[in-house]
Amino acid sequence: MLRVTLAAALLATAAPAFAADVNRIVLNGSDEGLAVNVVADEGEGEPRSTGSYALRLYKSGDPSYPFDAFLAGAVRARDGALEALKFADLNRDGKNEIIVVVRSAGSGGYLSADAYRLQKGALVLAASKSGLPADADPVAALSSGRKGSR
Repeated sequence: MLRVTLAAALLATAAPAFAADVNRIVLNGSDEGLAVNVVADEGEGEPRSTGSYALRLYKSGDPSYPFDAFLAGAVRARDGALEALKFADLNRDGKNEIIVVVRSAGSGGYLSADAYRLQKGALVLAASKSGLPADADPVAALSSGRKGSR
């Protein structure tokens, strides 16, 4: 059974005045016996409202060094600010995908969500949804679609 702890923190940067704070979300969990730490960061120096995010996956081992054993990573464009990281088994194959949720900075607060799978040592985009209502369930939306669908 999946056990998940979610912690979010804003980290101030020593960047020029035009740069926003970097938003970082860390998700710890285990799936099928593999304990992992997942980190998502907005691009340093980018505005909170648009830019990119980096997703990194680490094998969890010594709690003193949670980010020592890098497994895989990905970088993707974002339209909004990082809001959440989740684990969910979208295709009911017994393996969890990593879900990245982004909330737009516009007046509608729309959501987008990307799902990744670890395949052959790489994080692969498995599904993506954008333009979801502000109160939508991104996991349910991803479960009903395929990669690149809107």
